[in-house]
Amino acid sequence: MTPPPRTQHQRISVRIVDRLMEFLRTQPIGEVLYAPVGVRLPNQPVPLQPDILFIRRERMDIIGDDYVEGAPDLIIEILSPSNWLYDRREKMQAYQEGGVAEYWIVDPRARTVEVYVLEQGAYRLVGQYGLGEVAQSPEIADFQVPVDEVFPEM
Repeated sequence: MTPPPRTQHQRISVRIVDRLMEFLRTQPIGEVLYAPVGVRLPNQPVPLQPDILFIRRERMDIIGDDYVEGAPDLIIEILSPSNWLYDRREKMQAYQEGGVAEYWIVDPRARTVEVYVLEQGAYRLVGQYGLGEVAQSPEIADFQVPVDEVFPEM
């Protein structure tokens, strides 16, 4: 059985979700969902459970009663000591093959946010943002997160 997320993981998740929700109040372009929620990607036998995901309004028909049935526009994973390698390898590969346009990796140990975009079927690192910097979404115009807000107490 997988251990539950640590409190630090949950605090980081809440901060990012709050930032996304605040953004969507002024620009209602889609919907945010967060764990636990299952995502069935094309050609993936088992649903995955991302920490945070965003789906544009015009694609919200992929949100089913039980699962998200298709690739979200943005997935954010927060690394945990028990799963960091899985998020960096297996999940990243699954999201890439499943067509997720943008993937963020939030690393509490390094206090960084890595932003990847899908280009010609492969993820390209757009930027790795640390304290004092602002992580910006290439796919969601004007959405950004100051890294200091993600890791304020660290």
